[in-house]
Amino acid sequence: MSEPQQVDVAIIGAGTAGMYALREVIRAGKSFVLIDQGPLGTTCARVGCMPSKVALHAAGLWATRKEMAAQGISGSDDLQIDYRQTWQALRQQRDRFAGSARDKAIKQAGEHLIMGKARLLSPTRIQVSTAEGERLVEAGRCIIATGSRPVRPHWLPSAEDGVITTDELFELDDLPPRIGVIGLGAVGLEMSLALARLGIQVTAAGTGTLAGSADPVIAQAAEQRFSREFDLWLGEPAKLEAHGKGWRLRAGERTAEVDLVVAALGRQLNSDQLGLADAGVPLDAKGKPDCDPQSLQVGDLPLFIAGDANGDRPLMHEAADEGAMAGFNACQLQPSRFKRKTPLAIAFSDPDLCTVGAGFDQLDPDQILIGSAQGSSNGRARILGGEDSLIRLYADKHSGQLLGASLLCTGGEHLAHLLAWAIQRGESAQDLLEMPFYHPVIEEMLSSALLDIAKHLAGKDRPLGIPG
Repeated sequence: MSEPQQVDVAIIGAGTAGMYALREVIRAGKSFVLIDQGPLGTTCARVGCMPSKVALHAAGLWATRKEMAAQGISGSDDLQIDYRQTWQALRQQRDRFAGSARDKAIKQAGEHLIMGKARLLSPTRIQVSTAEGERLVEAGRCIIATGSRPVRPHWLPSAEDGVITTDELFELDDLPPRIGVIGLGAVGLEMSLALARLGIQVTAAGTGTLAGSADPVIAQAAEQRFSREFDLWLGEPAKLEAHGKGWRLRAGERTAEVDLVVAALGRQLNSDQLGLADAGVPLDAKGKPDCDPQSLQVGDLPLFIAGDANGDRPLMHEAADEGAMAGFNACQLQPSRFKRKTPLAIAFSDPDLCTVGAGFDQLDPDQILIGSAQGSSNGRARILGGEDSLIRLYADKHSGQLLGASLLCTGGEHLAHLLAWAIQRGESAQDLLEMPFYHPVIEEMLSSALLDIAKHLAGKDRPLGIPG
């Protein structure tokens, strides 16, 4: 092994968190290495956010044909789809996204990029196994940004046997006629809908609520809405039995025969491959590094952990923020603790299933007002086929300050952002009603839900929604 390479900061992982950390380290003028075992290109770009949205877009285009006859458009029954070409086009777009992220990592890190598998010998001493041999890095500070991988339980058969993870789904050359999905978090729900809208017979099973929705009213509405598009089983754990050339999916008394199974059972932290315990890094009861969510520092060590690797908020925009926080703090004598942004989670399910701010299960029902609005009462939603849309807003019962929201809504991705901004700024229902609402737009559903809250609050010195 060669002599140790001395640097100010070592970043392990060139995904979203690692690249945002690198930005801050470069800004501070510190020496660094960026270590990644490959393939380069972020999880979001390669196997997550971006290819899944390409699949949903293609599926939405194909599903639209069913609505054409009602608008006087004929001939849609003669349209055909080639799944091989659909998935090839998906991979082409995916490769552009991933290639851009890869090229950015190579350009920004330059000669300081080390391709290899890292293992911590101490919080700041890293052994890297590369194609050229073992290398040793000694850093003043270390940032772990190693991301995550799909969970594959020991009982789950292999990809060779026809049971794949969501990472492997996008590598298929073709789509079989019947696909089972196990796990109905955001990714499982999105891919179940994409496949079903492409014309695949989908059977999907999960034990919790769709995309983890904590609001029981929204969860029930989502189950009713999406069960119209694919065979949806919630409650019982799924089991697999080999059946011919495929599988029999079983949950309780329900069974279905499928040609392929997609496992969407969550993601495992890649930080478990670094030898953290042996390196003296404190771990919690679940084996995760114990870090401060506002500084990303692990204990009082010169070690920071960001993005999916810490298991706190496994979302791309959170990984970007955490990478910047970790990169900044790794360059300071004393780390800072930052205020975190309002939590925001979106399943792009059309109608989108969103949670903003405090979840329903985090609030005292006796201390909040709930304002709701339905798509059936909104003209724009009805035009867009979004009559099933439903919004639930949670506000402090005394001040009217908005605390959180749950949505099942056409265009929900946009409403969720507006609400996240409002919650982070501490806006109340009365404040927001003073903002303009155009007609006819989906945003008018927010106005209706806000009025549902404001009518319970004191203050009748002027009309509701009119600035003073």
